[in-house]
Amino acid sequence: MMCTMYTLALANHKGGVGKTTTTHALGIILAHEYNRQVLIIDIDPQASLTGACGIQAPGKSMAEVMMGEMPLEDTLVDVGEGLYLAPSDIALAHTEMRLLAKIGRENILRRQLSRLKDRFDYVLIDSPPSLGMLTINALVAADDVLIPSQPQYLDLRGLALFTETLNEVREELNPDLGVLGVLPTFWDRRLKHHNEVLTAWHQAGLPVIPVQIARSVRVAEAPVSGQSVVTYAPENPSSVAYRGLAEVIEEDR
Repeated sequence: MMCTMYTLALANHKGGVGKTTTTHALGIILAHEYNRQVLIIDIDPQASLTGACGIQAPGKSMAEVMMGEMPLEDTLVDVGEGLYLAPSDIALAHTEMRLLAKIGRENILRRQLSRLKDRFDYVLIDSPPSLGMLTINALVAADDVLIPSQPQYLDLRGLALFTETLNEVREELNPDLGVLGVLPTFWDRRLKHHNEVLTAWHQAGLPVIPVQIARSVRVAEAPVSGQSVVTYAPENPSSVAYRGLAEVIEEDR
């Protein structure tokens, strides 16, 4: 086991950018191919990561954890070969509203994870598409943040605004929060627009990950079968790219 647990939040205030797919794929690769102990946390009320792992109506979920009604370790589901899931459900949406009245609300997840620091090598947090209290908890608990983003000109302004939020979190709540980088998703190298946006990201000084996750039908098909693309279509270019991303993360450690 690695000496120190590394926590990575996958976050972007915009939805449909591949946060859940990326969290699931990275979790499987790091656990199955690097033999790490990995916890993936679904802190999105839509519970897409939970569903992608084949878990329905978990009963014990992050809703109870965030309200202090249950320790995180009591919710964990073993999803195979060193990979564990902290599931979500729709009740988490109501929980987020109730958190506004709690003292220390931004630090709930960090405190919960502190008890598991000797159990896991990696914690990957799938955040909701918002800048609400659940996402803030993920950023406060994280060592680094990975920002999946589609290569669109409109997203450049969104990334700038998100970066401002990260700076505020550093100033007020988590001074050690780093940015692993921006991950281009739904990438098509044949499109001039995509290449232009990638250039614009670099020119804007954004830390762009040297890996692109291509648009693929297989990526969309995989969750229907309760799998990640890396197990559903291991030779697919997106699966290969996710392995490249896992290598970047391992080297960054």
